This record gives sequence, structure tokens and C-alpha cells, in this order.
Amino acid sequence: MTKAKTRNFSLIPMPGLQKLLSYHPTWLRGDVLAGLTVAAYLIPQCMAYGELAGVEPVAGLWAILPPMVIYTFFGSSPQLSIGPESSTAVMTAVAIAPLAAAKSDAYSSLAALLAMIVGVICIVGYLGRLGFLANLLSKPILIGYMAGIALIMIGGQLGKIGKIEIESNAFFSQVSEFIGKLQLAHTPTFILGILVLIFLFAFQRRFPNLPIPLIAVLLSTVAVAIFNLDHRGVAVVGEIPAGLPHFVIPQVSVKEISSLVASAVGIAIVGYSDNVLTARAFANRNHYKIDANQELLALGVANFGNGLMQGFPISSSGSRTVIGDSLGSKSQLFSLVAMVAVIFVLLFLRPVLALFPKAALGAIVIYAATKLIDVAEFIRLYRFRRSEFILAIVTTIAVLITDILVGVGVAVGLSVIELFSRVARPHDAVLGTVPGLAGLHDIEDWEGATTIPGLVIYRYDAPLCFANAEDFKRRSLEAIEAELTPVEWFVLNMEANVEIDITAIDTLFELRDELAAQNITFAMSRVKQDLYLELKRAGFLKNFPAEHIYPTLAEAIAAFEQRHLQTKQN
Repeated sequence: MTKAKTRNFSLIPMPGLQKLLSYHPTWLRGDVLAGLTVAAYLIPQCMAYGELAGVEPVAGLWAILPPMVIYTFFGSSPQLSIGPESSTAVMTAVAIAPLAAAKSDAYSSLAALLAMIVGVICIVGYLGRLGFLANLLSKPILIGYMAGIALIMIGGQLGKIGKIEIESNAFFSQVSEFIGKLQLAHTPTFILGILVLIFLFAFQRRFPNLPIPLIAVLLSTVAVAIFNLDHRGVAVVGEIPAGLPHFVIPQVSVKEISSLVASAVGIAIVGYSDNVLTARAFANRNHYKIDANQELLALGVANFGNGLMQGFPISSSGSRTVIGDSLGSKSQLFSLVAMVAVIFVLLFLRPVLALFPKAALGAIVIYAATKLIDVAEFIRLYRFRRSEFILAIVTTIAVLITDILVGVGVAVGLSVIELFSRVARPHDAVLGTVPGLAGLHDIEDWEGATTIPGLVIYRYDAPLCFANAEDFKRRSLEAIEAELTPVEWFVLNMEANVEIDITAIDTLFELRDELAAQNITFAMSRVKQDLYLELKRAGFLKNFPAEHIYPTLAEAIAAFEQRHLQTKQN
């Protein structure tokens, strides 16, 4: 029985545990320093994200403890910091708000349930090896989506920094309502919130390795204590429950579960995309590899475990990962150090946390949101390709004017449409010779380039499939019609084609027959072995002369010239 259990356990991949078991002593200083600094940064940040998610601020700290331990064992990145994050926090609030009043027991149960559903979805994705789905969110879509999320975050905090009741839930209406009610702002709260924002913007860039958000909140807390601002109407976190989060199975109905599934799918997609993209970025920077599919498992188990411990959906934090990296983190020991520091604060420093002003937490959320709007990337997209810039802008607008989860669907849909547009209307080329330049080149790219008289060498720069079969055929015939001399041979350069579907094969049949009717020889070059076998299985090669398939373009040209010469001699 014991052997069987050990054998089954060994089948569960735990790359993080393996990394810790081979821990190098020289990593210790960097991991400890990174862990303590990250803890100082995440305490006010996670409390702010708890507020953003609609739960008690302290629940933001509770929600970071289980993921830190779980990811340490299951994660493939030695540097990624996971826990409460802005995008998943605001998506949690949007998903649960229609079902329960904020910060109620029912709300907390639904948030925990949502985390568990997100976890199950990620684990199912891992079992189905669906890690590649993160690639459906192209960079322009992600840039636009995160900008939209950032603006929603800012809109949701405007009322808190001025203690203004904002009734609207839509960004543009929130901004309009805030401006209209600005004269009703609570002056001490508003001044405090603005001062914290100024402090964050002024000092965080100047001292990037210091826990500036913690310093800002501590200074504002000192101001609350000295000037009795809590008695003058400045809202504070208030009394924090003693102890740590404990195991609880959410008590919810089947109807509530079904109502959260669609939201959980959106959160899982966004959370995983953020998780794997951040992990890849640091893996590339520091020359190691991560396993995209393993990240699905790690995120899934972390979310499920978090739901069982009174948490809410979580993802990765780019800002905390950056801080850890800058201070020399080498393994997930830094997360365990940060976790111990958070537990110490929860056990012994609750009176200090209770005086944290909510306006300061709101200012931290606004500050963090501004970091999600990558203006430089928008400019880069505009300069690179206008269509990708437009995609980013449309995604941002879709997130702002629709339900945020609809925005996720729009983002994924736009990514797929963009992909299909590239496959359905790819670049193509007629190849020819260029004076003084070896090889064959796209005649559109070079002045003075010419085709070989009587021969069209055509390249279609995408895999042939149902989406582009007719486009391929039309453009092939147009390339022949564009020639000034009668075409005798049409050579299809297949170097960009690694696979083909039956629709495209039938189109090849049609093209070959139409060319034969015009006394044009159809030939193929650079056909890969897998593609050759697919053509053979489909019957395309049954009546196709073997000598009309050439390994290289040079051999195809030589064969054409030889046949052309023979025809002239005859």
C-alpha cells in the first residue's frame, strides 16, 4: 500500500520541490532579502486588492498565504510571485457583485467558490495540455486588455480617495459622476489620497527597490494616529480578526455554481495568460526555461487551495516578481520568506493594519493601475503596424463599454480573427532573379527583378487550409495572368507549407486541372516528407508524375530549362 502511494505521488510533477531539494547555499542571501522586501511591498498592495475584489482588506493578505506555499512546490518558475493581482481582483468583483452584497459572508463564500472553480478549470486545462491556448491572446490584445482593466481599476477607486458615493459601475459614468460630485468630497480624505499618490509617483521611480507603497501607507497611518483622522471621518481598515485563514468548504447552491462558471473561465484565461507571460519574460531574461503546461497545474492547484482557505482568485504579480529579481531571488524560498513575514504581521501587528486608511489603499490601486497602461507599447504598435494598434484600442474600448468578462471574450475573439486574417490573406510571392544577387527573390521586393520566361515560381506564405484555399487558387491564377510571355510551367514552392487539409488538396486538384487545360505543366518544389505523405493519402499523387516534384527550386528550374530546350528542338 505504501509503495503504491509513493509511486502515485511521484507521478505528480513538482519542479519547485525538486529545485528546493537541490538548493545552492549561495542563493540564500538573495532569496531572504528578496522575500522580506516583497513582503513589505505586498502587505499594503494585497490589502488594496482585497478591497478591490470586494472582500475585507485583510482577506487580501489571507489570499496570498496558500498560493505561496502551493506554487513553491508545483510552479516551474523559481522567481514568479503569485497571489492577489489587479486583473483577477477586479474580475472577481464584477462576477460576484450581482449575486451578493460586498463584504458579506455570502460574498466571501462566493469569492472562495469562484477561486475553486478557476482552479478546477486550470487543472482540467493542464490534463488536456491546453497551455498553448494562452497564445490566443496576442500582444496587441493583451496591451489593450490590460489598459482597459487599468482604467476600470482607476474608476473603481475614485470614490474612495475622496470618500464620494459613486453609484455607477461603468468607467465613463464613474469618471463623470466623480467630477460632478467633486465638491462633495471629504476634504481630509481627499487630501490624504492625493498626497499618497504624489508620494508614490515621486519616490517609487527614484527608489525602485524600496517598499515605497508600504512606506506610503505607514506614513498615512502615522498621520491618522497623530491627527485622529479616523475620528474626523477618514475611513480606515478597522478591526482585523485574530488568527489566520482556516479550512472552510464554501456553502453555496448549484445555481450559484452554474452562474459563476462563465466568469471563472474568463478569469482562468486572463490569470493564466498573465501568469505564463510573466514567467516567460523572466525565464528569457535569466536564461532558464519554464513549462507552460505545468504553470496551468500550479495556478489551478493554488486557486483551488486558496478557495478552501477563505481566499479568492489569484494570478501572478509582475511588480512583485520584478522586485524579487532585482534583489537576487533564485528560488521560491523567497516566497516562503515573504509568507513568514506576512504571518508575523497578521499575528502581532494587527493594530497597525487596522489604522491603514482606505484612501491610501485606493491610491495604491490607482498607482498600480497606471503601470498597466503601457503607453510606449501603444506607440510601438502604431509605428509597427496600424492594424495591431487598432486591435489594441478596440480591445481597450470593448473592455470599458461592455461587461469585463465580455471584454475577455472580445479579446480572445479578436485574437482569433487576427490569426485567421493572416492565414486567410497571407503574403505571397512570384520568385525571380535579381541582377548581381544570388538565389531567387520576390520580384515585388527588388527593382530590376525578372521571372524566367515561361516559368512561374509561386510561393504562398501560409499553410494551405480551408480558410485560404480559394484565395490561394485565385492569386496563383493571377500570378500566371500577370506574365507577359506565355507560361509553360507553374512551380508551386511549398517551403511555407508543413501540413494541408482536404479542402486545400481539392483546390490543388482544381488548379492542376485548370492549368492542364491551358497546357501549363503543374509542378511542386520543396515538399516536406509529412506533406508528401498527406498528398499521397489523399490521392493527389496518383496521376501526378513523380518527376514533377523537386527537392529544390534549382532542380525545378533545371528540369524546366531542359524540357523547354527539348520542346524547341522538336
